[in-house]
Order: sequence, then C-alpha cells, then structure tokens
Amino acid sequence: MPINAQFPFIKHRLFRLRNILLAVMLMVLALPLGGLYFLRIYENELVQQTERELISQSAALAAAFRMLARNLQPEGVVYGRFLPDLPIPDSEYQPITPTLSLIRPIQPRRPEALAAQTPVDAIAQKIGVLLKPVMLDTLRITLSGIRLLDNNGTVIAGHEEQGLSLAHLPEIQHALQGSYASTIRQRVLDQPPPPLYSISRGTLIRVFVAFPIIEHQHLQGVLYLSRTPENIIKHLYAVKEKVLAVSLILLVLVALLVAFVSHSISRPIRELIQQTHRIRQGEQKQIEPLQYPVTYEVAQLSESFVSMSQALTERTDYLQRFATHMSHEFKTPLTAIQGALELLHDHLDTMPKERQLRFIDNLLADTLRLKQLVNRLLELARADAIEPNQKKCHLQAVLAELKSQFIDRGLVLHYSNEPIYGLAIAPEVLAMALYNLLENSIQHSAQQVAITATQHRGIIKLQLHDNGKGISIANQDKIFTPFFTTRRSTGGTGLGLAITASLLKAYQGTVEILPSEQGALFLLTLHLADIE
Repeated sequence: MPINAQFPFIKHRLFRLRNILLAVMLMVLALPLGGLYFLRIYENELVQQTERELISQSAALAAAFRMLARNLQPEGVVYGRFLPDLPIPDSEYQPITPTLSLIRPIQPRRPEALAAQTPVDAIAQKIGVLLKPVMLDTLRITLSGIRLLDNNGTVIAGHEEQGLSLAHLPEIQHALQGSYASTIRQRVLDQPPPPLYSISRGTLIRVFVAFPIIEHQHLQGVLYLSRTPENIIKHLYAVKEKVLAVSLILLVLVALLVAFVSHSISRPIRELIQQTHRIRQGEQKQIEPLQYPVTYEVAQLSESFVSMSQALTERTDYLQRFATHMSHEFKTPLTAIQGALELLHDHLDTMPKERQLRFIDNLLADTLRLKQLVNRLLELARADAIEPNQKKCHLQAVLAELKSQFIDRGLVLHYSNEPIYGLAIAPEVLAMALYNLLENSIQHSAQQVAITATQHRGIIKLQLHDNGKGISIANQDKIFTPFFTTRRSTGGTGLGLAITASLLKAYQGTVEILPSEQGALFLLTLHLADIE
C-alpha cells in the first residue's frame, strides 16, 4: 500500500532519499565543474579578444602598406601578385570574425624561419623600410610581435628575422593564397611561470594571425602578428568585484543546499529521536507519525516507528489487562482451596465424614479448574508467541477433518463443494482456530453449523453460523477478551475465542462476530495462497 494511503495526513508528494542524495552529489560535482567551465569559457573569450585586437592592428598596418604601394607605383598600376581565384567582394565592408578556440588542438611552437628562395623586389623593400618605425612603435605599445612579409613570404620588416622566409608555415601559406588565417601555438617561455598562473592555459600559448594585404585581387604582402593572451588571473583580479559577487552567490547556493538536506533528512530523524526520548522519560505514550517526512524512506521509517510503538503500547496494555484478569481467575479458586484446607485443618477431628468428603470434592474441583486454566493459559501463550511460517493448507481438507471429529459429539458441519481454496496459514493453526469456534457452538447447545466461503481480492471470508443459543448483544463486545465467560460455574475459562483471535492474527487474519437472528455468526478473514 502506498505511504500516502497509509498516512492520510501526508498531503504533499514524497521524494526518494536516493534522488535527493543524487541531486546533492550532482550539485556538489557541478560547482567545481561549473567553475572550470566558466574559466575555460572566460579564457577562450580572452583568446578571441586577443585575436580581434591583432586583426585590428593588422588592418591598420595593411591600410598603410596599400597607401605606400600606391605612392610607389605609376598611376593606374596595381602592385602585387594577381590571384585569379580570389573572389571579388560584393561589399566594401569585409569584417573578419575571430575563430580561435581553446577546444581545438594547440599547435607546436612556431618553426624557425628559413632562407629566402626568391629575392625581395625594390618596392617591397622600400615599403618595409618606411613601415618598420611604425611597426616598432606599435610593438612598444601593444607588445605584439609583428612581421611584414612580401607576397612570397619573405620578412621585409620586423624586430627580427628580416630577410628570412616564413612561407613554410601553414597559416602563412593560407595568407599567400589571399585567405586570412589564425592559429594557437605553444609559447616559448623565457622563465617558468608563477605556480598560480599555471591554472591558466593563456600563460603557455601565443596567438598568431596571418593577414593578407589585398588590393584589387592582387596580393601585395602578408602581416604576421602574434601575442600572448591576457592572463586570466590578472583579468579576474581586474574585475574582482564581479568575482566576489559570483562567489557570494555560490556560497548562498551551498547554504541553501545544506538547509534543504537538513530539512529533508536531518530534521525528520531528529524529530523521531526527540519522540523516543520523550517516551523514555514518560512524557509521551507512543510515537506520533511525522507531519512532513519529505522523503519516501523517512516516511517508511516513521511508519515503522509508529507501528512498532503502537504494537508495544497494545502489548503493554494487553499484559496489564491479562495480569489483572489472571490474578482474579487464580485468586478465586486459591481462596476457596485455602478456606477449605483451613477448615479441614482446624475441624478435621470433629467434622462429619460427609462434610469432609464435600470439602475434598470442592478441593479436587478447584484443583482441576486451576489445571484446566493453566493448560488454556499455555495454549494462549503459544498462540500469542506463534511465529508465522510459509505453510499452506486446503480449506476443504481442514473442514473434512473437523467434520469427522465433531459429528460424534452431535455437531454437524454443513458446507457446499466450494472451489478448492488454498490458504496462507498452517493447517494445524487453522484447525485449532476453527476447533475453538466449534467448541463454543457445542457449549451453546448448537447441533448444526453452516460454513460458507467467498473470495474477494486475494481474501477468503469464511462464515460459521450455528443454530445454538447465540450470544447476547451486551456480551458480543467482550467475548474476545481473555477470561470473559458466562460458563464459569461449569468450568469455562473464557480463553477459547482469545486463542482463536491470536492464532489468526499471527497470519494476518481476523475473526469477528456478526449480528444474527438465531445462533452465533462468526466471520473469519484469511489470505489466499497458491497451492499446486
């Protein structure tokens, strides 16, 4: 049965404890992973920002190169190598979007420059001489490495490698075909980086861009720029206010996570512990169900505690009532025995023989009653302590055995040929329970008992209806109470029906009395079982 059905006070949805723990673990895992992901995204943005700045510097220097080339060439003549496959732009605006990403593999260190295979023409040399001061001034401000190459890939201006060729580099080869190219290469370090900076890949890489200088489909040269991206640690320090705000948000999330775990797990358990302390100190009689268990497992735990507490309370009350009734049942015959023995002891010599025999008969009767009471108490104790097992039985077989036992005592059992019902109860236990009910019918002058069985959702409802004197309405609520009997004068102990109820309870069965115009009508509820 669902927990919500067993606990009607639970109005909200219960969560599985494993789902809560899984969510907590995923959130704990997501915090550092999210931080690393944020750092990588942020660092990648710094790389693209560096590429964007290099593109801007290259565009400005390329414009200066084209202007000098026009001034050094006769009017109407375009300097450079014609690229017939280069597409003609359809707009005067030709933006270049940064494409570098740290997700892609990092290229090895830049290869060394090689000796040039073709000489540099005079116009390229002049442009190189004129632009070199501009490039050096730009270098001092931007800290970018700048190389100006002619249309064959030979360095014509720069801080180093002038006169050498870089045409063998992949990015330069793309630029010599008229296409912009960029790449990330491993950086050459002059000294080891600080340990804290080692968490940033930006300290170990350098961004390279190869920017072709194009004029009317003529390749005039290539600008080869490089620079190390800004270190993420320095950049985060520059925006430390934002970093602090994000850190506070994360702390709040962690605090909320801790509060949620405490509310969903720790609080219900603490509440159960407090209830057990109050019960131990006598401030509370039994454990009350939790109002907000939150999780399914804690609700089950609460259900178990409540059921156990109710069972212990019922058992305690039962033992108190049992002890009270038992002391009364034993006290009466013991008092009679004591009185008879005292009389015999004091007046044995003067007491008539007939009176002596009457007292002895009374002593014998009281002794037999005590013996019978002890035997029935042992039966009740066994019924209360019976351990259910996996035994099963056929209802028809048990009824057939009882029918043969009681027919000689003048009680006839009537039951139709019902389908063969298999019951989840040991055959000897069912036989003893039914025996006590049939014995009760004989004691109330019954000659016949009609037995009917009906099946309903895995349950067998068995009715026993006798034609005896029946049970008065006033006594129907008391007949299952131990030691209650209307036949005390004739030797009744009042334990038969209590034994039957205990036997059936061990197998999750019940017995009750129903209203009847004639005789007594008992209803037994038993569980079905599959029997091959």
